[in-house]
Order: sequence, then structure tokens, then C-alpha cells
Amino acid sequence: MFAYAAAHGITLRLDGSEIQVRRPPARRPGRRAFVSGKKKMNTIKFTKVCDERGRTLLDATFRPGCQHDQTALQTDGIDDLLEQFPDVTCEMDAGYRGLHRDHPGQVSVPPKKPAKDAAPEVTEAWEQARHGQSSTRICVEHAIADSKNWRSLQRWTGRRNDLPETIQAVGSLVSDRAAAR
Repeated sequence: MFAYAAAHGITLRLDGSEIQVRRPPARRPGRRAFVSGKKKMNTIKFTKVCDERGRTLLDATFRPGCQHDQTALQTDGIDDLLEQFPDVTCEMDAGYRGLHRDHPGQVSVPPKKPAKDAAPEVTEAWEQARHGQSSTRICVEHAIADSKNWRSLQRWTGRRNDLPETIQAVGSLVSDRAAAR
């Protein structure tokens, strides 16, 4: 995917999402790993990568709900891929500030919010920069929403081991539909 983006000059949009799953059985090792700190329920997280038109390029980094998005990208080697492909640029949300720090020319995140006592022109400049960055990232949010509109991904009731294949299948179907628009 990174080689494709480098060859065609595509800016990647990455974002993480989570899907509620059934609670693991009692007295099983790793039961607490699925509890998301954000949603306070059992989830599996995944990362969606799309292009500027909202076409899904990859659904990857499936992990239990307790793991942070940035940690998953680093453990899956996306941090290393950014080093291997210095021409690839990525738009991400504020949860990936560490990747922005490590790869400042490649990873774009929203600017930090100014202090409460900041001058009005500083606050206005921050608002415009934040709005511009979120406008370029909105296509990945729409791609996630398109996938989650499918009934099976609103709340997964099947085996947790089968969820990654289902997410990838739905992502490819949604991607084909986005390409036809």
C-alpha cells in the first residue's frame, strides 16, 4: 500500500475505529484486554486507510480494544514503513501526535489547541488550521461510517476471530461502491 501511494503520489488518510464484540467467557486469560478505555465496553479496534476519494485501501491492525491506535501502528510496522517510504504523506487525527513528532514532514495532525488566555488572532488561526486539516481527513471518517452502516458491523455477535475477515470484506465492497460514484 505504501509503495502504491509513493508511486501514484497519493496522500493516505488513516484513522482507527472500534466495533463492539461479545464479552469473552469468564476466567479466560486476556478477558480484560477487550475492554476499551474510550467506550467502556468490549471492542475490537482496527485501522482504516483510504485515499482522497474515500476508497478503502486497507483495513488492518486488528487488536483488542484496550490498545491505543498509535501503539498498534507502531507494533504493526507502519512506523517503519513511513521510514522506508519518505515520499508518502499521511493525514491523521490528534491521537497520532507521536507519529507526527517522529515523521514531521510525512504525518499531518491537527494543531494543538491554544491556551485559554491566547490572543484572539491566535485562536482564529488555530481554528482555521484545524478546520483545514479536518476537511482533508473527512473522507476516512466517511469510509469508516460506510463500513459501519452494514448491519453485521454495528455490533458483532459472531466469533471474534472471524471479525477481521468480515471487516476487510465489507471494506472492499464499500470501496468498490465509492469508486463507482
